[in-house]
Amino acid sequence: MKGLDFTSGAELLAVCEENEMTISEAMFSREVSKFGANHEEVWNQMFKTLNVMRESVERSQTDELKLLGGYIGGESKKLLSRLKENRPLGGMISRACAYAMGVLELNASMGRIVAAPTAGSSGVLPGVLVAIDEDFEFDDESLISALFNAGAIGYLISRNATLAGAEGGCQAEVGAASAMAASMICELLGGSPEVCLAAAGDALSNILGLVCDPIGGLVEYPCQKRNAMGVANAIISAEIALATGGVRLVPFDEVVAAMYNVGRSIPYQLRETALGGLAAAPSVKNIKPGTGCAACGACK
Repeated sequence: MKGLDFTSGAELLAVCEENEMTISEAMFSREVSKFGANHEEVWNQMFKTLNVMRESVERSQTDELKLLGGYIGGESKKLLSRLKENRPLGGMISRACAYAMGVLELNASMGRIVAAPTAGSSGVLPGVLVAIDEDFEFDDESLISALFNAGAIGYLISRNATLAGAEGGCQAEVGAASAMAASMICELLGGSPEVCLAAAGDALSNILGLVCDPIGGLVEYPCQKRNAMGVANAIISAEIALATGGVRLVPFDEVVAAMYNVGRSIPYQLRETALGGLAAAPSVKNIKPGTGCAACGACK
């Protein structure tokens, strides 16, 4: 099918309009035609991805995890426990945040996760998917399609900007994951391609300038809580886009370009080097693995 190798949000919308496709259908067709695989093979690979995401959420709540640094650990279970015992402030958002935090704990223990789009932002998509599925009970086909939708957003950001914290700060990692999640939520809830891209653009623009400053050089703190923030941002951005029909001042492609330009302006100390930001705070500047708060066990 002609024109499926889109390289921008504008081209993606044109493909969707011309062929009366959703974003997920356009991305699925692109994957099949671009890589010469058959439909079943491509679909089954994404089904495997979905199941690894589910598994990563489940394992984070059932396994005893030994984290590399010990700078985080157990926060996800504590948050879920609080949600069960008290009236949650954020409902599904709080639950999704807890799941995202758990996936970051699993990642820090060298467990199997899906880098979506990176390991440092791997909690956002599974956190959102598992939580929203618990409330809406989507079938697997819908969830797999949602991941193709998210993949289209990640592909466009990677092609036209960056997904690397070392190049663009955390806005390129958690920001991209949040944009991917916002778009897939919209499609799951019946949003048009225009609405999906508006939500993705809003989610990314909300995190413009977010630095990458991993304490101790490990993807633990503040990464874990930034994944939770990315979840909340995605859900809110999707809600707004669905309510407004996707009307926004700055198109998605221009938001991506702005993110890239901002990323290149961020000092290198704030791009995954652990030389600035929270990583340079006096309390943790010389911290060693196994000496963090989670490692001491005093408050467990």
